[in-house]
Amino acid sequence: MVSITSNLADLEQLVGKQLPHNEDQLNELFYSIKCEISNLAIGDKTASSLRDDSELQIENVDTNRPDTWSTEGIARALRGVLQLEIGLKKYNISRQTATNIFVDKELKDIRPFIACVVARGVTMSDEIIRGVIQLQEKLDQSYGRKRKRSSIGFYDFDLIAPPLRYGIANPDSVSFIPLQGTEPMSLREILEKHPKGIEYGQILADQERLPILMDAKNQILSFPPIINSNDLGRIVPETKNILVEITGTNEKTVLNCLTILATTLADRGGKLYPARIHYARSKPVITPDLRSRTIQLSIGQVSEIMGFTLSPSRIISLLRRARYDARQLKTNTLAVTIPCYRLDILHTNDVIEDIAIAYGLNQITPRWPSDLTIGGLSSLEEYSDRVRGLMVGFGFQEVLTFMMTNQERVFSRMNKPETRLVEVSNPKVITLRCLRPELTPSLLEFLSNNTHVQYPQSLFEVGDCTVWNAQQPVDVRKLCFVSAHAHTNFTEMKSILETLMPNLGFNFDLRPTSNPSFLEGRAATILIQQSDVGTIGEIHPRVIENWKLENPVTATELDLSRLFAISRKVSAGEAS
Repeated sequence: MVSITSNLADLEQLVGKQLPHNEDQLNELFYSIKCEISNLAIGDKTASSLRDDSELQIENVDTNRPDTWSTEGIARALRGVLQLEIGLKKYNISRQTATNIFVDKELKDIRPFIACVVARGVTMSDEIIRGVIQLQEKLDQSYGRKRKRSSIGFYDFDLIAPPLRYGIANPDSVSFIPLQGTEPMSLREILEKHPKGIEYGQILADQERLPILMDAKNQILSFPPIINSNDLGRIVPETKNILVEITGTNEKTVLNCLTILATTLADRGGKLYPARIHYARSKPVITPDLRSRTIQLSIGQVSEIMGFTLSPSRIISLLRRARYDARQLKTNTLAVTIPCYRLDILHTNDVIEDIAIAYGLNQITPRWPSDLTIGGLSSLEEYSDRVRGLMVGFGFQEVLTFMMTNQERVFSRMNKPETRLVEVSNPKVITLRCLRPELTPSLLEFLSNNTHVQYPQSLFEVGDCTVWNAQQPVDVRKLCFVSAHAHTNFTEMKSILETLMPNLGFNFDLRPTSNPSFLEGRAATILIQQSDVGTIGEIHPRVIENWKLENPVTATELDLSRLFAISRKVSAGEAS
């Protein structure tokens, strides 16, 4: 959960209505936006002092909603719940560009992306500044993956001379006074001695030149993602015009963070002015992008998931309370407009969840399932268990590996050209960025991590892989078994296959194939009824070297899902 501190009086002012001061009643209200109060510091005070001094410790149950990680975002959602302001909240952005930003092409492999906005006429105070900095820290640490994917800076725009330059610098040739510092420090000194440099310096490890943000007068704004300048990168209650800058390694994350911060400052009265980002060899990018998006929602799907029928007008009313806009396209379809700041909406089920919350989850009558069901293994799982038993009988040891992997393991180390994979848009770990399409790399990695174990090593795995079928990813159950020792060869693998397949009820053929992961002339496609069900062969020496293995390796990989389908088809034909 994401925990934030909010001033009760400030929240009430933004909502435009006095909120309950009883913790249970206040929690009842906060549950409707998937938050809860963990601490309500009211005390025995008068109403006037209460409004000035009370603090709320708010826990965001849904960590996928960064739009509610601030007092402004919570107030925006509560205004809809209380029906003080319903429907889509539109944010206007000026047509006048506040500044141009020119990006050095040499940042491509360091920290290539930047997005900015200027908020003019913002009403600031110590309390508001603490809230904005709190939001910045939450976004940096979680959504920005501890500043690796994105990091945020605030500046007094009145002290800056546009246009800006986002470039690179020698670590020893550029110096400035870091935020809350008193003496100039070079970039290298900041990395080695400053607390923020020590904490986040690993992001820029092994970089000979470092990112720097400067204005037209060569004033340094910041050393992204480490620290801002004390001269320009500091906002105070007197600051009226704020520049928000976000740099990062993932463009979508950078743009999404800017959307959250731009709408937050707009809720504080700021008028938004865009920035024009000039990348090398591409058209300028205008930031922020505060456009909403529209999806189609089936009324029948709403009824099916919620378990009862709601009229189209009722659904539209509930959506407007949840700060969407909606209109009926035809009898069974609604066009739903999603706010720009709702980064968590990925598909229609997310929208239906908000409909249910707006309706009131406690108002839905619980219902026992009408059918009695008894749990058990699926037919495919029973088939897989049978295969596992056979492999153990052949003297192989079963291993379990992660379904998530990365492109290097799947392609580079396997000596293969890149093809389409199912990738994770916002991975938490850089080494786990996609879903594996096959098992062989997983077993070679296992062997690589266990070179100290006595040989021969005979391993197998039965597990799921994800491949593209036309335009849709599908899960496929596969079997892979490998043998690693000084004398392993194609004949050894074939002998195992010749024992396995009859036990599964199949006759098979082999067709020579060319596969870059295997030795030429020592690899074959496994065919059943002229259908490709797998590959067998001796692993290529280059692949063995890539995995830092010490012995030859042979491998066989079979598509169990296809084998299972063929066996069921054969059984159905015999039964008829």
